[in-house]
Amino acid sequence: MNEQTGEPQKVPEPFEAQPPARPPSVPVFNLPPALFFSLCLLVVIYAVQALVLSDDAVNWLLLTFGFVPARYVIPLSQQGFELFWTPATYSLLHGSVQHIVFNAFWLMAFGAPVVRRIGTSRFVWFWLFSATASAALHAVLNWGDVSLLIGASGVISGLMGAACRFAFPAERRPMLAAHLNARLSIVEALLNRTVVIFMLLWLVGNALIAVGIPLVGDSDQEIAWDAHIGGFVFGFFLFSLFDRPPQPPEEPTEAEKDVLQS
Repeated sequence: MNEQTGEPQKVPEPFEAQPPARPPSVPVFNLPPALFFSLCLLVVIYAVQALVLSDDAVNWLLLTFGFVPARYVIPLSQQGFELFWTPATYSLLHGSVQHIVFNAFWLMAFGAPVVRRIGTSRFVWFWLFSATASAALHAVLNWGDVSLLIGASGVISGLMGAACRFAFPAERRPMLAAHLNARLSIVEALLNRTVVIFMLLWLVGNALIAVGIPLVGDSDQEIAWDAHIGGFVFGFFLFSLFDRPPQPPEEPTEAEKDVLQS
């Protein structure tokens, strides 16, 4: 009898289920790089001001880069050139930890959608012009005053005004990021119920500040409510000069389409 030898038949191994694909992690603070850099710049400037510089150096810093309306009634021959850059640089200075922390939270809330919509370079220009608009109204209403204006509140108010033009659409599309909404015209925004309510609450808050009732912060420190209004008006009415068509969301890859999220 002929016998054939061979390897014994292997028993198939049981199928091992592959673990499901892990969705990409989302950072807690998902800030645009330009906004993150702006926050870091504000913090570094204040840290140097509070921890490194002497009292005399701090006074020099505030007077050299802070905004003073009186500079515009003094002949240029009797002063330096600070009146040319202080309408923008004052927005980088802050007077206390509470001041910068409060502004940082509002800057993150309203700066993020604006930066994502208009991009880095337009955001820089928006910052400069909104700061200047805030300082201009403050100077007009306090002409010749020797008070010192510092802080990014005017810029933040400008970002709030800009957000009113796109962040509160009349017809909200599900799962659509705020910066992808179509821009509302000025009339459409003024007829939008959500925008109107937001603007009224903002105006009430600044009215309380104007009569000496601050919502938060040190009540002994005067707040430039007029600079807030200057920034908000600029952002609301002139945002279209900085806006660009919203970028459509990228199509998900085949691997991303297979990922189930709950």
